Amino acid sequence: MDLDSLARTRRALHGVAETLLAGPQYRGPAATIRLRPVPGGFATRTDPPLLVVDGALLTPDGTGHPLAGSTCAALAAAAGITPGGPQGLYADGSGVAPDEPLHVEPACARLIADAFARGDAALREAFPGCDPVLWPEHFDLGVTVAEVNYGVSPGDGFLPEPYAYVGPHTPRTGAFWNAPFGAARRLADLPTQGDLTAFFTEGRDLAAVGTSN
Repeated sequence: MDLDSLARTRRALHGVAETLLAGPQYRGPAATIRLRPVPGGFATRTDPPLLVVDGALLTPDGTGHPLAGSTCAALAAAAGITPGGPQGLYADGSGVAPDEPLHVEPACARLIADAFARGDAALREAFPGCDPVLWPEHFDLGVTVAEVNYGVSPGDGFLPEPYAYVGPHTPRTGAFWNAPFGAARRLADLPTQGDLTAFFTEGRDLAAVGTSN
């Protein structure tokens, strides 16, 4: 996987998630920025009912609008919504401007969608009854249990490819905790669903005692 194409695709998808899904949803009656993974991509949880699947924005009438080469402004016009991220909730974000051309490589989009799907399944297995949220601020999928964050990132400034993380609110010590925020493992190093679930459960158990083996 070309990391440059992955980074540009991730930025584009992050921008779409933030300005076309989370922002309009936040300005609606539900007033929430929470998004959800769906097969092949991600979606809003409430109105407006929008999905990003296989590199296209799907509107309620079932029309698909390809992201690649388009802009958030053009896609918003096609969907009949006003673009713009949630205002006043966080300082970070995608940084994607409304008129910025979007670069979306299909293989990279599939990799990111697969990372969210795997993360959703593993989190639900490790924490039955949980509701993993795709957050638009950092574009990662996660849950918080007993003051510990668990989730999957499609890559960021810390690690440029998809990875799983365990982030205790209070720092822990030991070999397991290999990142400034806790623990991280590349998804490439957790090739099976069982491996990913085991990482979360190991992190849960070690966070409970405060140290690692």
